[in-house]
Amino acid sequence: MFGATFAYEAAKRGKRVKVIEKRDHIAGNIFTKEVDGIQVHQYGAHIFHTSNKEIWDYVNQFATFNRYTNSPVANYKGTMYNLPFNMNTFNKMWGVRTPQEAMDKINEQRQEMAGKTPQN
Repeated sequence: MFGATFAYEAAKRGKRVKVIEKRDHIAGNIFTKEVDGIQVHQYGAHIFHTSNKEIWDYVNQFATFNRYTNSPVANYKGTMYNLPFNMNTFNKMWGVRTPQEAMDKINEQRQEMAGKTPQN
């Protein structure tokens, strides 16, 4: 997105711009292709987010963005856990209620794993 934005802004200011893409498609890592009517994110999912109003207004001149909150979960042995890890995750895993309790549990597990190589 940086290269495309730079080229666009340079052209707006009267600069000559030539964009060269090494791949056989545009959009870099945010390229999306349609397969059987489904939009497929070739390089993995991409979510644009910002809390900066100026940036939000800028990108909305090119496309209408919708409000989206990414809230992934993991299903481990039938129990759902929030990802990325947060206090709710730690509470469900260990029953802890404070950040200090969570840190204590993490440090306990670090000591148990000291010198060991995880097998999965």
